Amino acid sequence: MSTLGIETSCDDCGVAIYDATRGIVAEALASQTEIHQPFGGVVPELASRDHIRKLAPLLQRVLDDADMTLEHLTGIAYTAGPGLPGALMVGAAFGRSLAQALDIPSIGVHHMEGHLLAPFLSDERPQFPFLALLVSGGHTQIVRVQAIGDYKILGDTLDDAVGEAFDKVARMLGLGFPGGSAISKLAISGNAKAFKLPRPMTDRPGLDLSFSGLKTAVRNLVADTSPINDQTAADIAASFEQAIVDTLRIKVSRALRETRIQELIVAGGVSANHRLRQQFQLQLDAKVHFPAPHLCTDNGAMIAFAGHHRLQQGFTEPLAITTRPRWPLEELADQSGSAHTGVLHRSQPH
Repeated sequence: MSTLGIETSCDDCGVAIYDATRGIVAEALASQTEIHQPFGGVVPELASRDHIRKLAPLLQRVLDDADMTLEHLTGIAYTAGPGLPGALMVGAAFGRSLAQALDIPSIGVHHMEGHLLAPFLSDERPQFPFLALLVSGGHTQIVRVQAIGDYKILGDTLDDAVGEAFDKVARMLGLGFPGGSAISKLAISGNAKAFKLPRPMTDRPGLDLSFSGLKTAVRNLVADTSPINDQTAADIAASFEQAIVDTLRIKVSRALRETRIQELIVAGGVSANHRLRQQFQLQLDAKVHFPAPHLCTDNGAMIAFAGHHRLQQGFTEPLAITTRPRWPLEELADQSGSAHTGVLHRSQPH
């Protein structure tokens, strides 16, 4: 069984093929960083238009790399949500139409489930049950995972996601877009103890998170610090990055103790952060799994893998093309098929 995965939820266009016996046999990614950099963030209309331009060439590239043709595909998975409405519709229309033309099943995949399952593409796979820390540009969640499709959100951000906080602080420091990699690069030469910044909501019970107060603290720090030379900027970046890592570590440690679960995966774009990876591995009382660095950001491989498992369970999409820009992770179908998105249904055996 060979499943094509298509990811177009935001500003990265990813295509990959997952084979049931060989794993990921080919993948390609087109970044839109240069397109959106002048605007300091993602422009939805520009993102959608570039996905239209890039999808067909990327598909041909992965087919060539895999030495396959369209006729070798047995299923197609595409990101159905959450994400930018126009960008999602490009991938969904492309994937669903291609599946219809090839007379093969297709499946709409939850973007965050793709991130959550990305560590399963590594040689050492997590064991159920485990906790997942999902940290991306739009989401920061602590999730209890009993099985593929069986998710319970234990903690969520009340305001900005971690990735959003990185982007906004990067703009404060004049670092441009995207902010996560720029902050991390600058922080290498900084002193993480130079400035005292808050670790929001760590002094109260519960597993929810908040980063707006930390972002405001950095804004005030930048306004009160003059002049900001290269070393001062590096110190601010390092102090901010350490505050983020400490906040996440404290909350995850609490979740591990409360659930008595001993395995954790950390996934999403921010999981590529070196400081976070290093300190989580050393300081958490759990076995910690990360995706391969190139699978942390949005990619087609994670969508192909997640879609492969949904198709194996017998789920397919009806003819209508449906996307969900807002889609709670807990609404996903469980392994018994007792819940569904409203567009997902089980195919009947032939």
